[in-house]
Amino acid sequence: MNLSINESLRHQDLPDSCLYVVSTPIGNMADITYRAAYVLAEVDGIACEDTRHTLHLLNFLGIQKPLIAIHDHNEVVASQKLLALISQGQKWAYVSDAGTPGISDPGAKLVNTMVQAGKRVIPIPGVSAVSAALSVSGVTTIHSEGRFQFLGFLPTKGRERKALLQKIYTSSLSSVFFESPQRIKESLTEIGVALQNEARTILIGRELTKKFETVHYVLSSQLLNWLSNDHLLKGEFCIIVEGFHSVSNNSDEPTEASVSPHLLAKVLSQHLGSRQVAEVLSQSGLLSKNQAYSLALEIKKSIEGE
Repeated sequence: MNLSINESLRHQDLPDSCLYVVSTPIGNMADITYRAAYVLAEVDGIACEDTRHTLHLLNFLGIQKPLIAIHDHNEVVASQKLLALISQGQKWAYVSDAGTPGISDPGAKLVNTMVQAGKRVIPIPGVSAVSAALSVSGVTTIHSEGRFQFLGFLPTKGRERKALLQKIYTSSLSSVFFESPQRIKESLTEIGVALQNEARTILIGRELTKKFETVHYVLSSQLLNWLSNDHLLKGEFCIIVEGFHSVSNNSDEPTEASVSPHLLAKVLSQHLGSRQVAEVLSQSGLLSKNQAYSLALEIKKSIEGE
């Protein structure tokens, strides 16, 4: 290791009685940072989502530490056990199976337990599938000027799924979400049907950072055709859908201002019924009839709940 890196690591501030939230590789072991490896080697123990998975990483790094499993099913109880150890002056790290804890992974409840108890929580940043995909997003984030909404894993069914898909269709922000190999074709097909009359770019990132990584850029109007070409849909996926935006004609003539369907529906809903709001949205060309009616119902429910 470079001498200057060694010197920098020796001067790292690693206070006791702290929790270190450490990002780990999402598939390529070479993505571990010097700082992450140093912290894992210096802490008193490591809490992790799956001890077997973390052992693989620690063996790669040549590190041996006590391990405590903290995952979705025991996070509340196990967090108290870890709090007791940290309250004794120990310093512990927390890692998820891959990537950054708390991003569609356990960790939020653990961090909250420490914060509520007055303990310091220190982030050790590193790899995330979200930032990896966004770094190569290209046109999918140009119109939103880099702004995006992260939706985690899409719900499998029901009202919550429809609501999140509606956010993707109508938001001016780029939408980033994860999907499993079991549901990727169903989700992309649903999006392809909804956006087939638009020309939004969709990034389909598969197995990011791994040996068989692929990144495809597909227009929403061509997505159904792309899916029919028997592309490999195995592995973990990170998807970015370009946000809704008006198309400029690049001329010197005055153009109509871009209108957010969501904002317009909210204003109209104060004076019109859902069907009337949907009719205005669809006739304006902002949304299809089905999208407009779904959005009108969603807005109506949100207003009634206020």
